[in-house]
Amino acid sequence: MSLSLSNKTSQLVTKLKNSLRSANQHFRQTCERSLEQAYQAVLKIKAIEDEYFDGNKISTESTNHTTSVTSCLQADLDKKLNIAKLRVLEFKTSTFVFGNLNPNHLAKLKLVDEVLDKYKNVAEDYTSQALVPLSETVKNNSSQANLQSNSTIEPIPVESINNQRGALPRSIGRTINRIKNDFNPKEEEELIRKFRSSRAKTKTAVRFLLTLIIVPLLAQLLSKNLLINPIVDRVRVESIPQIFLHYEMKESALRDLQSFEEEIKFDNIINLAPRMSEEALEERIKYKAAEIAKEYWQKSNSSISNVFADLVGLFAFSLVLLMSRREIAILKSFMDDVVYGLSDSAKAFIIILFTDIFVGFHSPHGWEVILEALSDHLGVPANRSFISLFIATFPVILDSICKYWIFRYLSRISPSALSTLKTMNE
Repeated sequence: MSLSLSNKTSQLVTKLKNSLRSANQHFRQTCERSLEQAYQAVLKIKAIEDEYFDGNKISTESTNHTTSVTSCLQADLDKKLNIAKLRVLEFKTSTFVFGNLNPNHLAKLKLVDEVLDKYKNVAEDYTSQALVPLSETVKNNSSQANLQSNSTIEPIPVESINNQRGALPRSIGRTINRIKNDFNPKEEEELIRKFRSSRAKTKTAVRFLLTLIIVPLLAQLLSKNLLINPIVDRVRVESIPQIFLHYEMKESALRDLQSFEEEIKFDNIINLAPRMSEEALEERIKYKAAEIAKEYWQKSNSSISNVFADLVGLFAFSLVLLMSRREIAILKSFMDDVVYGLSDSAKAFIIILFTDIFVGFHSPHGWEVILEALSDHLGVPANRSFISLFIATFPVILDSICKYWIFRYLSRISPSALSTLKTMNE
């Protein structure tokens, strides 16, 4: 027995050394591989420029192609730019860690940096254009809110209001301006440009949201199933006596075994199953105990793998955020447009729904379920004292933050939404 265990241990050590050696070789080749992929992506971008834009920048404002063609080319450009940025970051990290930079890399790296710098300025211009209408809207809303707040402190005479309105009502002036804009020959082009900009911003925001969800999830699942779980299974062999990570797992396994034993005895008593002898009953219980032990051994391995896989997913999420500053700005503008475009009753409904779910009267039960599920996912015992302390403090802090935000910002940005919220709460 001891000889077979030593053989298994030596085989495991050998496999672990081979895995580490192959991983080391793979990481040392990251420099060449990542730079070559970034270089190929940049060459494809320049090929698109030469074929469709006469060597100029790829732009959605080009009049040489249809809208569908330019949007497809823009999407392909964004994809290849993200690939190039990510591979350049891998290249810099690899050269920093292993120090394997050579003169052959500089020519490719120079071309990659030139293309990235060229489209970096375009991305900043696009982001600033997308954010201009929003900033003007927020400024107008804040100025109106300040005017209303000042009117409560110092009443404005009626004559000054009439003087500000002018001789004609403002609705007539807006109608006249709208008619003038309808006769403006450039108005249609301006509307088309705004529509294209809004559509591009919406596509970018939705694509980035899906990326934020799918990329960390895929990184977590693939790293767990393909890399981490096999390593944990090899390290924690079934012969290790520590099957359970904590006492709650052991108690759960004992309850499962006890329930199985009671079920067999109950079936024997009421003659639902053939009567078994004591020896046969003991053998069946032993077989079931072995199955339960194997099940909880796999569950323990899965919990350990979840810890490292979640770290990989968190790293992937952080990497996506670091590589997508332009997309973050566009997503913020898109979310602001959506929020400010809601009616006052819709804003009040969303705020009430959010606060009732997370800080309302029934929220402690939801937080308890979430914390217990997180403990089971990470393979740690659910500490009742910590859960009670968390439920007693965190929802209160969250409720204070929500009330401060409502008092500080909502009253200034949308006073009518605040009035609707108070009415709905009452």
